[in-house]
Amino acid sequence: MTEKDLLYDTILARSFSKNEQKKLGYGAFVASLLFVFTLCTVFKPYLSPLPIVELQVSVDAGLRMLRITEPQKPQAIRSSNDAASEDSEELIVPTKQDDVITPSTVIITQSLVGSDNQKLSVCNDTSLPKNHLDSFNCTTNTTISKEQVISDQNKLEGTMKPICNKLARTDFCELSGDVRIHGKSATVFAAITFAFSGNSTWQMRPYARKGDKAAMNRVREWTVKLEQNADQLENASLSRCVRNHSVPAMLFSLGGYSMNNFHDFTDIVIPLYTTARRFNGEVQFLVTNKNPRWAEKFKELLRKLSNYEVIYIDEEDEAHCFSSVVVGLTRHREYYKELTIDPSNSEYSMSDFRSFLRDAYSLRNAAVTTRQMRRRRPRILILARGRSRAFVNAGEIARAARLIGFKVVVAEANTGLADFSQTVNSCDVMLGVHGAGLTNMVFLPENAVVVQILPIGGFEWLAKTDFEDPSKGMNLRYLEYKIAPEESTLMHKYGRDHEIVRDPSAVAKHGWEMFKSVYLVQQNVSVDINRFKPVLVKALELLQSQLSV
Repeated sequence: MTEKDLLYDTILARSFSKNEQKKLGYGAFVASLLFVFTLCTVFKPYLSPLPIVELQVSVDAGLRMLRITEPQKPQAIRSSNDAASEDSEELIVPTKQDDVITPSTVIITQSLVGSDNQKLSVCNDTSLPKNHLDSFNCTTNTTISKEQVISDQNKLEGTMKPICNKLARTDFCELSGDVRIHGKSATVFAAITFAFSGNSTWQMRPYARKGDKAAMNRVREWTVKLEQNADQLENASLSRCVRNHSVPAMLFSLGGYSMNNFHDFTDIVIPLYTTARRFNGEVQFLVTNKNPRWAEKFKELLRKLSNYEVIYIDEEDEAHCFSSVVVGLTRHREYYKELTIDPSNSEYSMSDFRSFLRDAYSLRNAAVTTRQMRRRRPRILILARGRSRAFVNAGEIARAARLIGFKVVVAEANTGLADFSQTVNSCDVMLGVHGAGLTNMVFLPENAVVVQILPIGGFEWLAKTDFEDPSKGMNLRYLEYKIAPEESTLMHKYGRDHEIVRDPSAVAKHGWEMFKSVYLVQQNVSVDINRFKPVLVKALELLQSQLSV
């Protein structure tokens, strides 16, 4: 027997063939590699610190919060018009001295809650060293979810109070403490009893159409000054309090485009409602840019929002003192949003606002109902205009509407707002050429129909922004009729081949004033009845569809 035979004659050799022994050796080698890899994976957390988990503690508040960091991804540059929230700036202060948060306080980053289903398990993670778990006071297994993180963040933000906000369309400040207003110098002084960061002086024009230079040039500029305590106010060349008030105040302007019905509502009335309604009448209105005609026009709304006579503050040389003052009015955060309320940033909605209008003006019809449609003929209001963009053939339109089945009302919005609101609210359809008169759709009952007629000139974007989109927020149905050149008096004046008729976009390049003077001032409308009839029929069908609901 050879040496080779002796080596082969082992216990293993008796049970396995030569080939089987080779396979067994390979298997053992692979198993060894897996075992080593497993050991490295299990004990790796103990060999080096966790790079992405960092615990920081607020020096003053003693808060323990978890911060998850990750590299920031570059974002595309956006126009300020695309998202108003990108154009916001706030001065944030704590509500009391004990709540001051030092720079070492952790802010929970967005990366922690980037996914709806994302959860961060802390105490359940057995790979964490015991000293890390002890930092979280883990007595039982705990999972921090997205909802819990947001809740903790809200609790932190609840101890902070914004003072001044600079948004895309408006600036406004909410001041509490010792607040003194000096009208002649257009200055608001506020004594802050706690530490604050950021600017201590703000210049602002309290009118909610920031970005429109023509409007804002008609608004008086005010200065808001923050001081650390009341003693500094006494030394700020400001007379002592002469008129003390026991209710909060709101300071706003009646300048800008006031007395234009569209701007009255979108720049003043709706922002005033969303800002003042929460006070339930217990608020003092302070008006800069005195406008008695505006106050008379909207006297019913002013009385509904405030139990006190308006104070025209500009000429007041004595200091008016309050414990709480709002300077400016809130408005929808998006730049091109008109006649609407942002439900995500207000406790009120357009439905609430329209209900408020019905209450203020004693309007009976909240909605077009099936019962009404069965009891009477539907009513259509044709908005007459005495100057530009007037109907040349309003009588023909009225006759066509009667033949289709409407009861026709022709009226111009010059009878006083209270009376005209009653007229509008009694109708089921309102028809008018693009202009401020269509703003009266706020008085229409829900499910009513708005018909906007577009003159030539490229009004589509204005029509959509000013009336089409807002009508949907008011639960109204919307129809649109774009006139042909033959239906415009501009064609009869200039001829079909003139640039004004042929290429309005070329005229618009000369600027807004040129566009306005041609298409808004010089133009009237003569509707082609045969071409327009289908629109009237569609309006009637929309109303009759209520019968099948």
